[in-house]
Amino acid sequence: MIRYFTAGESHGPALSAIIEGMPAGVAVSREEIDLQLRRRQQGYGRGGRMKIEQDSAEVLSGIRFGKTIGSPIALVIRNRDWENWTDKMAQFESHEATTEKITIPRPGHADLAGRIKYGFNDIRPVIDRSSARETAARVAAGSLARTFLCQLGIEIGSRISSIGPVTDTGSDKTISALLEKGAECLAGAADRSEVRMLGKKAEEDAIAAIDLAKERGDTLGGIIEIYITGVPVGLGSYVQHDRRLDSQLAAAVMAIQAIKGVEIGPAFENARKPGSEVHDALHLVKGEGVERPTNRSGGIEGSMSSGETIHIRAAMKPISSMQSPLQSFDLATLQPVLSRFERSDTCAVPAAGVVAEAVVAPVIANALFEKFGGDHLEEIRNRLNHYREAVRSAFSG
Repeated sequence: MIRYFTAGESHGPALSAIIEGMPAGVAVSREEIDLQLRRRQQGYGRGGRMKIEQDSAEVLSGIRFGKTIGSPIALVIRNRDWENWTDKMAQFESHEATTEKITIPRPGHADLAGRIKYGFNDIRPVIDRSSARETAARVAAGSLARTFLCQLGIEIGSRISSIGPVTDTGSDKTISALLEKGAECLAGAADRSEVRMLGKKAEEDAIAAIDLAKERGDTLGGIIEIYITGVPVGLGSYVQHDRRLDSQLAAAVMAIQAIKGVEIGPAFENARKPGSEVHDALHLVKGEGVERPTNRSGGIEGSMSSGETIHIRAAMKPISSMQSPLQSFDLATLQPVLSRFERSDTCAVPAAGVVAEAVVAPVIANALFEKFGGDHLEEIRNRLNHYREAVRSAFSG
């Protein structure tokens, strides 16, 4: 089973990740990891930090001659901005007397609860670990599981359907056509837009909305749509709460900074409709097997994959560090003051879509391991292909 841990602070020397459980024999390239890191850095509305960093992963272990060897993989992503923070974030040499203490919490951020929880007299440690900069390490880690899945015919992609007041209604036919070619194809189409929207008019309106928010010192959130194609039927299980695929996917996406809501398919829309307009009818097609004319379940039925495209929607709140301040108070004096501004983005929704792609990859990979086992790519591939053929034969007539 794949599990990973990240370490590092936003303004520390580096971010790092250790990934355990990757099977042997998976072809991995440095270019693919760095591609995902570059995708995470892009998007209209990003702040000045992205002009400083040029994220690239250094692999320290677990890969030999371009293939995984089954042992833990260690990755490091250097922070170029560290050179500007060597005193403020020094590990051993104390500059406490000359370093400004941050004592004004930002509403909506981890600042206040984190400072109270860990007993700091300075919010800086909270800011630096809770920062979404940490997601660079998660993207690097997730890219390995994503590569493994791609070599089994399972692809992950995303698009942005809303930013602030702007919604990209898109064309269901366009999305379906892209997904027919695989979720990577849809992601590629989305990446051609600065806001990762498929509709040109929506893209223009979203850029204008971000510009207006920036002018006002405000921030914008949005809605991310994640798609996973090629997933075989029957991953996950209904027999125990912690084996349910939908809950595992929701937890992974919910763990991304600023994500406040997750649904499988159009779940909240479905909640307002009668069952006859929600559930996906089943048809047996001779020579093909089971088909569903709709996918309102989002590719998961009874907490297991249905064989259809898995569709996850996530709501990202506006970033809580704003140039236009809200009411707060100073922890040092307990007097009311306006909140402080920490360098940040106006909108990071397009980047969050890339992070979401990364964090769902280990979940799907682990569901495969639970179903098929195996320590080597070819072993897992053979078992998966045999299963797919058995399912097809059982219902093809």
